[in-house]
Amino acid sequence: MAGLTSYLSSKAEAVLLDWEQRARADVVVVAVDRIGPEVLNALRRIAGEIGAPVVLVLDEVGEKDVLAAVECRVVAILPRSAATGERVLRSVLAAASGGGVMPPSLVAELLKHVERLQRELVSPNAGVPKLTPREADVLRLMADGLDTAEIASRLCYSERTIKNVFYGLTTRLNLRNRPHAVAYALRKGMI
Repeated sequence: MAGLTSYLSSKAEAVLLDWEQRARADVVVVAVDRIGPEVLNALRRIAGEIGAPVVLVLDEVGEKDVLAAVECRVVAILPRSAATGERVLRSVLAAASGGGVMPPSLVAELLKHVERLQRELVSPNAGVPKLTPREADVLRLMADGLDTAEIASRLCYSERTIKNVFYGLTTRLNLRNRPHAVAYALRKGMI
């Protein structure tokens, strides 16, 4: 890291700051062996305290660690074996201008994740839990403003059955109350 520090400090495009001046940093460079829980916690602290994009230089690059790192404002990942002074400088400059640099395999992993998210957004009902016909009927009548007794009368069930249906529904879907249940069902296109 001493060689990298020396190289970056000799370049006019980069100004190195002491750790005490980190709040003024436009980009943070972090060099570690691998991404683990301690490194992720440190990256989260850096993201929270400084908010600057991070260039990460590390020995082992794992595809499953990429998403966690990106959530911590890491915009450039360089394997230590390929981290020449010039490449780190290009990564820092790219990060400062809003860009990023990653090995192709990591970019492929990020693209797969974006594709999964896009599929979920395009067909948001794919992961929506299904309602039983009785649950749907109860929710529709709640949406119409009927109380428990009126719903029981309309559906020819006891009030206890309606309460049990509603309790099971709210527990399964983690809903708080009637308005929340009705709003959720309407938003998800369940009723």
